Amino acid sequence: MTEVTRAEYCVIACAEAWRDAGEVLASPMGVIPSVGARLARRTFAPDLLLTDGEALLVGPDGAVEGWLPYRQHLALVTGGRRHVMMGASQIDRYGNQNISCIGDWARPARQLLGVRGAPVNTLNNPTSYWVPRHSRRVFVEQVDMVCGVGYDRAADAPHHRIPRVVSDLGVFDFATPDHSMRLASLHPGVSVEQVREATGFALAVPDEVPYTREPTTGELELIRDVIDPADTRAREVGH
Repeated sequence: MTEVTRAEYCVIACAEAWRDAGEVLASPMGVIPSVGARLARRTFAPDLLLTDGEALLVGPDGAVEGWLPYRQHLALVTGGRRHVMMGASQIDRYGNQNISCIGDWARPARQLLGVRGAPVNTLNNPTSYWVPRHSRRVFVEQVDMVCGVGYDRAADAPHHRIPRVVSDLGVFDFATPDHSMRLASLHPGVSVEQVREATGFALAVPDEVPYTREPTTGELELIRDVIDPADTRAREVGH
């Protein structure tokens, strides 16, 4: 096996979001989260439900396994039986996410995707985030508009949970007393100082920060030869 790439560590980190998830609907957004979800289904999360993004449940190879009508999709979402991994144009220390606009919402400097389903996702089912370019422009002290709801705003939401944030530098969670963001692991080749420099707020950093786990030989074979032989993952994380 050749050296493990940064993109492959990111795939592993995303896949781990669905470990021991049981029979829940995985909704990955982005290439690397999608490869991660399919890897999880083929290995340690065999009960995971995958979708074609419309109305079908599919297997890891894309073969149709069932039909998911919209009413059933909503039942999964509102009942906490879905785990979505979204993107974030901005995210703050408590996990508030912005994908709508940059600048004052009444007169933004830049229009983005819009709020879309972010509030419903975050209040009703576990929501993780994938950030392919970790920088102070994304990891900000305060988001310009709250789309996905963070821990400081969701005290009474029964299914609110942000299991992890994965970036091209590491993995982050909210396992702190005040649910502020914590550095959970570094991707090999990345330093704590590098993460701090690229983050626009003070992260909680343990005394000892582990590295993101190595993929097994079998997992690398699945990623490279079965799930993503065209190496589309490298287009999202090129280092």
